[in-house]
Amino acid sequence: MLQTLTERLFDDSDRAELDPFALFEEWFALAQEAEPNDPHAMALASVDETGLPDVRIVLLNYRDARGFCFFTNFDSAKGRQLLANPQAAMVMHWKSLRRQVRMRGPVEVVAEAEADTYFASRPRASRIASAASRQSRPLGSRRQLLEEVAALTARTGDAEPPRPAHWSGFRLVPTSIEFWKDGEYRLHDRVRFTRETMGGAWSSVRLYP
Repeated sequence: MLQTLTERLFDDSDRAELDPFALFEEWFALAQEAEPNDPHAMALASVDETGLPDVRIVLLNYRDARGFCFFTNFDSAKGRQLLANPQAAMVMHWKSLRRQVRMRGPVEVVAEAEADTYFASRPRASRIASAASRQSRPLGSRRQLLEEVAALTARTGDAEPPRPAHWSGFRLVPTSIEFWKDGEYRLHDRVRFTRETMGGAWSSVRLYP
C-alpha cells in the first residue's frame, strides 16, 4: 500500500527524499476540509528597529515552490519592519487537526504583476478599504474610517479601484520548515527540514517533543 507523505514523514527510514513543500500541501488540504474558519490563517513574527519581536495573525494568500506569500500595506508596522529587516517567522496551527507548521527565513517583495493579480482578485469593497486605510496609524473614531471609505467609494465611481503604491506583498522563502503532530501523553512527532541556501537541498531531523 502506498504511504501518504505524512506517513513517510514520521517513518525515520523513508524521509530522505521528501519535499517539505509537497508535504505542506498535503497538510493544508486536510486543514481546508477540517478547519471551520480560516485554515490559511498564520501568526507572522517580525522585529522592530530595537529588535523587539512583534507578532500578528495574517492570511496566507498565495504559495508556490518559491515560498509563502501574504499581502499588506507597506506603511503598516509589519510592512515597515519587514522592509527594514527582511526576515520573518510564521506558524500555522490547525486546532481541529492537532497539527502545526513553523517556518523561518528571509522575505522578499513579490513582483508587481503578482501584487496586481492578487489585488484584482479581492472583493471591490476590500480593495477600496485597503486604499483608504492608513494601517497602523492612529484613528480618531470608527466613524472617521467609514466616512473616508465612503468618500473614496464615491470618487472611484464605477471604475475599478487601482492598487495603491503602498500595497503589495511579501514572500517568506523558508530555510527552515518544521512539522508538528500531536501525540498522546505529550509524545508528539516533530520533524524539521532545513537548507543552507534558497534553492538548496533539504535535510531533515526528528526532534524531541
